[in-house]
Amino acid sequence: MNRLRLRLYHGVLLLGLSCTQALANWQEALPGAQIIGAGEFRVFGFDVYNARLWSAARPLAPDQPFALELIYQRSISRDDLVQASVDEIKRLSGASVSTEQLERWKVQMQQSFVDVKAGMRITGVYLPGQGARFFVGQQPQHEVKDPQFARAFFDIWLDPRTRNPELRQQLLGSAKP
Repeated sequence: MNRLRLRLYHGVLLLGLSCTQALANWQEALPGAQIIGAGEFRVFGFDVYNARLWSAARPLAPDQPFALELIYQRSISRDDLVQASVDEIKRLSGASVSTEQLERWKVQMQQSFVDVKAGMRITGVYLPGQGARFFVGQQPQHEVKDPQFARAFFDIWLDPRTRNPELRQQLLGSAKP
């Protein structure tokens, strides 16, 4: 009986490890992904982050998954990242997103983000019809199973009304040299 329990325990342990490895890095969610475009975000002359947009589809197609990788150049608190994201989602979405919905999304972002330091990388993976997965470095951080949130979040960079249209063009690979 002990042998059976031991084998069962090992089987469950191996299954758990393989599931963890299945989400171990964001590239596995985007087979064949390549960089579509890259750029940097600066505020008042200070580098904030470098951004890269990854996808297997070029040009980026709305029904295709993609990853937005941000490599931070300075320290920023999780709370500041969340609040900046909420403010931009609210600005872009207007009345189409309720205050209650924004509060729920704020909780999700608190779980998805961390305090960042220069050199840290956060990658968000957009999964059409499913939601978004967030990775810190190569480690899975949090998954948000809400397609509306995912679209609203990534619109911060990709919507034509973004605060930084030059970065958007660079990410989409359509910036002119």
